[in-house]
Amino acid sequence: MTDDDWWTLLIVAVCVALVAASIGAVAMWGPIPTVSISSHSPDSSSLDDFDTASITGENVTVGVIDATGFDTEHPTLNGHVTATHAFGSEPTVRNRGQNGHGTAAAATVNRVAPNASLVLATFDSPRGFRDAVNWMVESNVDVIVAPVSFLGTAGDGSSLISRVATRATLEGVVFVASAGNLARGHWSGQYDTVRNGTLQFGADRRLYLSGDDRRITVWLSWPERFRSHDYTAELYRTGGGRTTLIARSQPYHGDNTPNKRFVVRTRPGGIYHVVVRGPQNATHVPLELSSPTHDFRQPTPSGSLTAPATAPGVLTVGALDPNTGRLEPFSSRGPTSDGRLGVDVVAPDRGVSPTFEGRFIGSSVSAPYAGGVAALVLSVDPDQSPREVEVLLEQTATDIGKPNADPATGYGKLNPTAAVRAAANETNGTAQTDV
Repeated sequence: MTDDDWWTLLIVAVCVALVAASIGAVAMWGPIPTVSISSHSPDSSSLDDFDTASITGENVTVGVIDATGFDTEHPTLNGHVTATHAFGSEPTVRNRGQNGHGTAAAATVNRVAPNASLVLATFDSPRGFRDAVNWMVESNVDVIVAPVSFLGTAGDGSSLISRVATRATLEGVVFVASAGNLARGHWSGQYDTVRNGTLQFGADRRLYLSGDDRRITVWLSWPERFRSHDYTAELYRTGGGRTTLIARSQPYHGDNTPNKRFVVRTRPGGIYHVVVRGPQNATHVPLELSSPTHDFRQPTPSGSLTAPATAPGVLTVGALDPNTGRLEPFSSRGPTSDGRLGVDVVAPDRGVSPTFEGRFIGSSVSAPYAGGVAALVLSVDPDQSPREVEVLLEQTATDIGKPNADPATGYGKLNPTAAVRAAANETNGTAQTDV
């Protein structure tokens, strides 16, 4: 089996697990970059400084929740895991060996905070996610990292997933969520311009897709207050001189949210597009389309955050390309639908995880990186509340986007050295200084 075949199987395995759990893309898996990223790059050198300074996350417990699984015997995790629990159909978190995503996320936490204890949990449904978070809270973890994205959920933090995350912060746990990777696979607008019961995307009723066409997943959702309304997304393929209806979205009942989705396998070739149908006349109802598998040719990056990143009180982390110093083009952005900033900070997503070097990218890497930094802060100042940790990481971040905080990059690039020094200054009773 070639490397490409192995990675194809891994991608399929991740997608299968996510479809079962109503979860979107948790990370992006790709080929090794042409120019490899050194583990001693500027973004990771400060982590080596922490080792020499003996700030390693000691006496801090970090929980990692993942939809795939964990190889607890992997060299980067062996000896650091203190408890595991599988909340779903699989008996253990090993998930029959299909656990590359979770292993990489936990290994990233371990690399940043090598002496932190790890508590690992898997799930395959929204209820399983809730149970996993509650179990971790009861297990007295200090930080929870959730490198997952639930599509089709309310963007105001009112969904089950977001409420569970917020409740964990109220129990004193720092909750770190990945922003998601949907900036290019997200569209939002109102059911305003309508012709014969079909929504118009600008001058066209078709929203075209681009990407690997072997599997296509699209979610359609609208706010709870419009639950009595009904809308449907249809998938069409154009090829060989004809246009064919491939799939119609079906209601998803796993999270009690007004949403529909289709998940279909397709044959190679052809051009695919989505059509949204509803009432004959405009209703002005806000609609969202999201695809974890494809880009839209007319995307709406703004507001592309997913639960639990939309939850009030959590630390939401976007993906930063350390090679360019810029936000990854796929990294989801705020604001939330109730007007909050959405993204708090961004963190590097390449050359960070000690497993699958160069192939594991996206906000699923950035979130455990930030979770490890939160563990370092708590190892220096264990009395900090979740809100205090969040504010400290925001205030010590390096602004990289528009001046001041913005919905795309939040308060800027996470600065581990500055954050730990600020925590140490507060512990010593000295004034916080800029670093």
